[in-house]
Amino acid sequence: MVYMIYTNICKHCHKIFKSKIKTMCCKECREKDSDKLDDIVQYLKLYPNSNALQISEELGIHPYVIIKYMEEGWLGEAYGEFSKLPD
Repeated sequence: MVYMIYTNICKHCHKIFKSKIKTMCCKECREKDSDKLDDIVQYLKLYPNSNALQISEELGIHPYVIIKYMEEGWLGEAYGEFSKLPD
């Protein structure tokens, strides 16, 4: 059986590393990544219709980081309607 070895660049520390799977972060930075992602997932369980800006304001994570998780396939998109909450 032939395994492919991928050359990756860590999105956090920009270190070049090799792995058997295509991944966005090295082993050293994976914990940072999973901690942020866990926080986002927990928040979305409580507030499932939140957008990237709402998540960013509540958790202090830059909205571009949240969008990057979506591009990487960690978070999905949902389409719905926004309505004003009653006062």
